[in-house]
Amino acid sequence: MWWRWWLLLSMTAAALTPAPRKPELVCPAGSLRALQLALEAGADAVYLGLKDATNARNFAGLNFDAAQVHEGVTMAHRQGRQVLMALNTFADARDTRPWQRAVDHAAELGADALIVADSAVLADASRRHPQLRLHLSVQASATNWEAIEFYRQRYGIARAVLPRVLTLQQVQQLLKHCTVPVEVFGFGSLCVMVEGRCALSSYATGQSPNTAGVCSPPGAVRWDEAADGVRARLGGVLIDHYRPGEPRGYPTLCKGRFEVGELANDYALEEPTSLNTLALLPQLIATGVEAIKIEGRQRSPAYVAEVTKVWRAAIDAAWAAQEGRGRYSVQPAWDGQLARWAEGQQHTLGAYDRPWR
Repeated sequence: MWWRWWLLLSMTAAALTPAPRKPELVCPAGSLRALQLALEAGADAVYLGLKDATNARNFAGLNFDAAQVHEGVTMAHRQGRQVLMALNTFADARDTRPWQRAVDHAAELGADALIVADSAVLADASRRHPQLRLHLSVQASATNWEAIEFYRQRYGIARAVLPRVLTLQQVQQLLKHCTVPVEVFGFGSLCVMVEGRCALSSYATGQSPNTAGVCSPPGAVRWDEAADGVRARLGGVLIDHYRPGEPRGYPTLCKGRFEVGELANDYALEEPTSLNTLALLPQLIATGVEAIKIEGRQRSPAYVAEVTKVWRAAIDAAWAAQEGRGRYSVQPAWDGQLARWAEGQQHTLGAYDRPWR
């Protein structure tokens, strides 16, 4: 009878839904100093990348060489923490050797996991270094449990990082069926595009963020100051004009102001504002997410230290409430501290909460 099938499906979903656990706090490290400060502030894990195109935050003056990775891994392991290495761009079809070498470096240097987007890199890592834990990068843009299950069966991924385009209800539904632990973004710059498949900035810069490693390459960014404010250009394209004293974020095309139809000089796609999910932390824990990720390897060590400190306190407080030890509420001091580091000095829940739905 139909109700027996319904009961069976309900029981299966309930069995797969992960039990609440205290999520790991995963924090960015664009330098050894940032890594050190993240650990001191309470990060359970840090993620970093090499100084090359295998890394989606390939900014000059940031990131790690092999010796620095080794030092960072040693520092983290001494404190019982983990280091995750990001190989989160797509390999160049003309020469995949840099990505293969990066996989080898991660294994040799003792990284606890690789964060990978490209299926070819996943295949290479799982074949040649089966002991190395693999995390599916947000750049793979896996937005449903079937896609994540494919990566688990084919490449043995141990965690999936969800894109920032899902609502809270969609995350909850995904976790009812997903057999792979899930990591979600909690704070930082908000990408509203289909991550890993966006080529918007390449139209202005000639470089794809999925292979060059940077959404808006510094060499293509120009700030023109005048009496009436600052004009931001990317690859020569005017994408915003800030009035004197107006907060401004790093220029990306998706967060520029344009004239579109009857929309006169306004944000056509998304405002430059940071994701901040402190208010949703109890729901995310109850849903069963394994880790909360802080965005910002391109940001300063001071950003890493202060944001990590706030999120360490928040996760500890939310978990205490989950266990019945007090009640959780977002402290005004937390919001005040995070506001200093928010893009455009604004916060949003992003796709987690869409009032128009």
